[in-house]
Amino acid sequence: MTFEIALVFGIIGLLVLLFAFDVFPMDKIAFCLIGTLILSNLVTPEEGISGFSNSAVITILCLMIIAAALEQNGVISWMANGLKKFKNWPLLLIIPAFMLISASVSAFISSTAVVIVFIKILTELSDKYKIPKNKLLLPISFASILGGSCTLMGTSTNLIVNSIYLSRTEERLTFFEFSWLGVIFLLAAIVVITIFSKFLPRDSEEKLRDQYDLENYITTLEILPDSKLIGRKVLDTFLKKEDSITLLKFSRGSSESNLLGRNTILQAGDRLTLSCDLDNLLMLKNDEGFIISSDDTEVGAITRYEFKDSRESDKESEDENKKTNNILVELMMLPRARFLGKTLRELQAIMIHNAIPIAIKKRKNLRFLRDRIYKYNLDVTKLKVGDRVLVEMDRDKIRQFDLYDNIAVLQQYESPEIARSKKRKLTLSILFGVIVLAASGLLSILTSAVVGCMILLLSNCIELENVYKKVNWQIIFLLAGMIPLGLAMHNTGADDWISGHLLDMMYGESSFFTIGLLFLATMLLSSVVSNNATAIIMAPIAISLAAGMQLPVKPFVLAVMFAANFSFFTPMGYQTNALIYSMGIYKFKHFMLIGGILSIILCVLATLLLNTMV
Repeated sequence: MTFEIALVFGIIGLLVLLFAFDVFPMDKIAFCLIGTLILSNLVTPEEGISGFSNSAVITILCLMIIAAALEQNGVISWMANGLKKFKNWPLLLIIPAFMLISASVSAFISSTAVVIVFIKILTELSDKYKIPKNKLLLPISFASILGGSCTLMGTSTNLIVNSIYLSRTEERLTFFEFSWLGVIFLLAAIVVITIFSKFLPRDSEEKLRDQYDLENYITTLEILPDSKLIGRKVLDTFLKKEDSITLLKFSRGSSESNLLGRNTILQAGDRLTLSCDLDNLLMLKNDEGFIISSDDTEVGAITRYEFKDSRESDKESEDENKKTNNILVELMMLPRARFLGKTLRELQAIMIHNAIPIAIKKRKNLRFLRDRIYKYNLDVTKLKVGDRVLVEMDRDKIRQFDLYDNIAVLQQYESPEIARSKKRKLTLSILFGVIVLAASGLLSILTSAVVGCMILLLSNCIELENVYKKVNWQIIFLLAGMIPLGLAMHNTGADDWISGHLLDMMYGESSFFTIGLLFLATMLLSSVVSNNATAIIMAPIAISLAAGMQLPVKPFVLAVMFAANFSFFTPMGYQTNALIYSMGIYKFKHFMLIGGILSIILCVLATLLLNTMV
């Protein structure tokens, strides 16, 4: 062993420890890795920064942009809303159905984005229809991992392995070449997880309710003269069809009622007091057919603002520029807060120059839940400790709330555009176009992804400002920093040294044993470090090992690719597992038990299937 090889192994060992114990953020570790490799002359400066121009990294960046556009334009939520039809199915059928759906979507969209949407949907289904959320989140996380392994664009790991495979052998994996293997693994996992789902914890309603704060915002809307709801029955509108919106009070002129008939015809000027979640509140706020109203004076002012004539175009342009800088801010009332005991009308008068109160979320009080909602009135409802107020304000004025004692700024929300049907369809069509072009071989996956992003930007389906916010730059820097490590292993001969010793150990052993050991070692490493880092370390070793045994390289490459993704028995190896683990629903033992059994079964199954390709 040369000094350079020993140095590479030392760096890898240190890297594993830093990743395993989460000493620093992943992107910081990766960036420091670049500097270490360059300073130690294990790679040239050009090789050290080559990860930032690597085709796999750029492809992953483009796919993240496409995923962000799908999320922004409501495609993912639109697809996920169909899950409500499963509410009456038995659990043993719901688990396989949800796993198949999440896996199918994850084959083409970021698995993390898919799991986040499922968390939101399942929270609603669990609250309204008693569908056991705790029995579904872990299976969905596992299914998204398996689904992402089915196509070349399904996960960044697949793209990284394919990039290493291409650079070392001048061969590449096609889009659906290994999908049949991924589907077999998925079906096997569905059977295993469904059987062992009885070991998953039961739902704890109080804990989930506290964690997600499922109570909704209460706000009042006025229907504008050009609203599409005018002349329609309440029964035929989203007010009755949307489960997460509850109509609390109806006002027309001077009359008010807590009861609204299904056949009531809506008119311009009708005021509706609603209870809804934040997503629907933002949608209603941005709908041109409504205005958020606080009192009659403000409503009139806003209504007149909506119908300005052309002589006010300069003023309109100025107001529009100001509006684009507005954000939504959620404030919580703490003990001894200045606004305690104030009504919303009084609060509006106090904040008139700083913010516009839009909605209030009252602190949970189950004893007086009905009275609290149905007696909601701007002049009666007073703020108490723990109440939250959603306000719209200029982002530059947020610091002014520092002047108010005992008020906590909880979260800030960008006021999103409404997911228009045309944009949703166009975004979905662009995704299909990228898939078809890449799968057919007409364009490389990099080219098709870049073209897809270009069309999204030109059609205003996503803005660059949103791209900067939505892209997970930590992953991009991690990949760009880890790729030079693979080059360092090749430059120093570390990969050949490892494969040579493995060949000595496995002399006379069958390919079945070799592939099985490679799969197991990769899976174990992926349980403590990220799947991408594992793939970068193990792929060159697998290629050298196959070449030394004079066996086809592809089965060994696929073994690393699948095994690096299949991190089931700990919550640290894959981002979706870490996401649901952080929610406090599952314990480490749930991953060890169900994920451990699944890992053993998949390891044996993968070894058998991959060995047939030798």
